[in-house]
Amino acid sequence: MSKLINSLIRQGYLKSDILIEAFLNIERKEFLPKEFEDQAEANVALPIGYGQTISQPLTVAFMLELLDPRVGQKILDVGSGSGWTTALLAFVVGEKGKVIALERIKELVDLGRRNVKKFGFCEKGIVEFYEADGAEGFPSAASFDRILVSASAEEVPRALKDQLKIKGKLIIPVGNSLHYLEKKDENNFFEEKFPGFEFVPLIKD
Repeated sequence: MSKLINSLIRQGYLKSDILIEAFLNIERKEFLPKEFEDQAEANVALPIGYGQTISQPLTVAFMLELLDPRVGQKILDVGSGSGWTTALLAFVVGEKGKVIALERIKELVDLGRRNVKKFGFCEKGIVEFYEADGAEGFPSAASFDRILVSASAEEVPRALKDQLKIKGKLIIPVGNSLHYLEKKDENNFFEEKFPGFEFVPLIKD
């Protein structure tokens, strides 16, 4: 087991067996530019080009534990970047699940798809990539069991709330806080905020 994953477990950021297994099988270095591969074990955000970053492993672990993805679920991954979170989620949901990855930058859509293909998730029909405005969600595939957003919004987009299933969970950075939302019914959400995070902004048209 890598020092990084060991550290995340020891500090309590990685807890669930399925996510620990995902982190062990989906290595971060596969989603980094060549010049940063030797920093894959560093617990920091790293550039992936086009002004975007791959998130700090601690942050990804924290977000995914909050999201609580399960086998067979349909998950929307907004701001998929180089594809790391998409592949981690695909590992969890398995062949009966689906992950829709949205990215605003075409070059990153292509990069993310290439990286995720290394693990066979696209060929098995588990993952689909689209160039799209993540703030609008993906109505044609709604509704979703889980929605993960990896870029900071000014507020929680209404479209994402609408596309979440009842009892579904949404994780999104708003400003410098992570917001956890759980849909109680069509109009009501439980919401909890976790301050102290930094993300690139959610790109909108």
